Amino acid sequence: MKIRHAKDYADMSRKAANIISAQIILKPCSVLGLATGTTPIGAYEQLIDWYRKDDVDFSEVITYNLDEYRGLSHDDPQSYHYFMREKLFDHVNINMENTHVPDGSNPDADAACAEYDAMVNAAGGIDLQLLGIGNNGHIGFNEPDDAFSKGTHCVDLTESTIKANSRLFDSPDDVPRQAYTMGVQNIMHARSILVIANGEAKAQAVYDMCYGPVTPRVPASILQLHTNCTVIADEAALSLCPRR
Repeated sequence: MKIRHAKDYADMSRKAANIISAQIILKPCSVLGLATGTTPIGAYEQLIDWYRKDDVDFSEVITYNLDEYRGLSHDDPQSYHYFMREKLFDHVNINMENTHVPDGSNPDADAACAEYDAMVNAAGGIDLQLLGIGNNGHIGFNEPDDAFSKGTHCVDLTESTIKANSRLFDSPDDVPRQAYTMGVQNIMHARSILVIANGEAKAQAVYDMCYGPVTPRVPASILQLHTNCTVIADEAALSLCPRR
């Protein structure tokens, strides 16, 4: 696991966007695993800026998002599909047929998750997986548990995750209580992984991810075992970690 320090959120975002754009430049038909939430927005904004300057071309890129709220259709303004269009897809030259998000509108969880795994496998897997990390160490919507998850599955969201995500809704009561998410095994199969984190609230989770024991109680800790994982975090998020 490689740990890169960033001065602040903007620096973290630029460094992350550098890695993503380099992946696309070196392999134009890259399969990217993408994340939502507030953390990657700065990186997406930087990628949009570079696209407008003709520095990066998304025309052949294929994307698979980590997760989606169960019960929300793609056109729901609170869905992650809608989020990705608003924050990235609608501003670059990506082919929307090459973008994929779990089908939260499908009430059959087993079918929706199996279909998503089949699509990722058919694409040959993920070249670069972008991740944020939750305050409790979750990645995707893989919450602390007694075992690491495998394929895409339906999860019950913890109260801490619901509270953290409620800032994007009118009230905590509006936050869905379940989501479809890629499993930890899906994530670990990516050929490279990029984790980004910022803010003091993430400091304990970042320390546990990088230096704590590998345990499903901290899902992100398993990334210590990946052969090509880079963590980019700002000073606040790395405040508990030893300096190198």
